[in-house]
Order: sequence, then C-alpha cells, then structure tokens
Amino acid sequence: MSDEIDNHVELVEGEESLGPQCGERLAEARRALQMTVLEIAKELHLDEHKVRALECNDFDVIGAPVFAKGHLRKYAQLVKANEADVMADYYELTRTSGAPPALAPRSRPREAISLGPWIAAIVVIVVVASAYWWYASHAVTPETRVTGEITPLPQEAQVAVEEEGATADTDDSVLEETIPISEPVAVPVPAVSADSNEMQLSITYLGDCWTEITDANGRRLFFDLGVTGRTVNLSGEAPFNVLFGDAANVSLELNGAAFQIPAADRRGPTARLTISGS
Repeated sequence: MSDEIDNHVELVEGEESLGPQCGERLAEARRALQMTVLEIAKELHLDEHKVRALECNDFDVIGAPVFAKGHLRKYAQLVKANEADVMADYYELTRTSGAPPALAPRSRPREAISLGPWIAAIVVIVVVASAYWWYASHAVTPETRVTGEITPLPQEAQVAVEEEGATADTDDSVLEETIPISEPVAVPVPAVSADSNEMQLSITYLGDCWTEITDANGRRLFFDLGVTGRTVNLSGEAPFNVLFGDAANVSLELNGAAFQIPAADRRGPTARLTISGS
C-alpha cells in the first residue's frame, strides 16, 4: 500500500516539475508584462486565434513547422522569454529535429504556348510581301506607248502629192506645160462635220506627270509618263477618260481652245476627269 502511495507522489511531482512549456511559457511571460493577445498579434502579423493557438501549443494551426518556429522565436523576443528554452520545449513537443525541413521549390506549371499571335504575324508578312510583289511586277513593265493616232491624208491630197512628185522628175519645160507657174496647186482639206464626235486634245507638260487617257471606245490613247517640255496631241472619239498623276504639271488645249481642269475633279496632286468636248 505504501509503495502505491509513493509512486503516485512521484508522478504528481514529475508533472509539476514540467511546468509551462513552449507557448504556455510565452503566455505567462506576456501576462507578466501586461500585454494583450491583440498587441502580440499585431507585432507577429497574425490573427488573434493563431496567437492563442501558439500559446496552447497547437502548432498545426500556424501551418508548416518553419513558420511556427519563426513566430515562437519572435514571440519570445517580444515578451523577453528565454528563446532557447522555448525552442527546446517545441522540439520536445513535436519530436522534430532542430534543422528546418528542406522545402522543395514548387515547380511552376508550364504555360501553354499560344500559336495565335505567331500565325497572325506570318499571315500579315505574307500579305505584305504579296502586295509588294504585285505592285513591283506591274510598275516595272509599262504599257505600250501610244502617242496618238495618225490620220491618213484624204485621197485627193494623196493624188496631188503623187502628181507633184512625178512632175518634179520631168524637165522644166514639161513642168511649165503641165502646171502653169502663175496658178498654185490647191490641196483640198475635208471639213470636219458638225455631227462628228471626233475630239482633239493637246497636252503640254510643264513637269513630269503620269498620264492615262482612253476614248469612248475604251481605246488607250496615251498611257505613259509625260516628261517636262513634251507636247502630246491626241484624237479620238469623245468623251475621254483622263487621269493625271500631277495635274499642276500639265497645260491642256481642247479642240484648239485652252481647257482648265475643274477643281471638283482634283484630289490633291492627282486629277481624274471625263472630257466630253461639249
């Protein structure tokens, strides 16, 4: 009977000898300094319930052991407790080694590479290259130059010219007998009918200007670069469809009269208009 009493006394004394451990030790030191749980929570940047969990040795609430040990050390410094004793209690309670666990770096998930921007860039490059090739191929090969249509001489005038050439080969005596010197040879010129739709356009270039002109039948009368000082005379069926690349560099005459390009047909330096001749 006496042995049982002695064993019970030893157990009670052993429990009393343990005293407060780890967080409990910190709680006693806080109360001794008359500090509140809220003040400690602000210093540790924790919620109040996590500070109370530390004081109750409930370290799982804090998270990983490395965070719990860090907060315990800072708590011990705030309340001026023995940091070594607090950490010794922690290792005894948690049965962990003193070395902090190695935290493997969290692998970042590989981001999927989006092919959308690359495909869009390739499409843009192909379109630009195709447009440049088309423009270069059409600009390098100019259209056949047409400087106007040569109107043949009337049949009467051709006969007169042939007779005049034949007469030049004869002797002076024969020439005197065939054509009297006092009477000049008249070359008949056909008059332009009032109902004719034929139109004459004269272009004098004061500077370089790209020019495109077609008549009513869609026939190209001029499709070329007009250079400074050049004069081009055109004739065809009215109306004319006209494009000037630099309208300020051209001077026009329509059927022998000066012609001004209307302001409404100008677009910056260029001009696109229809000349009817009326």
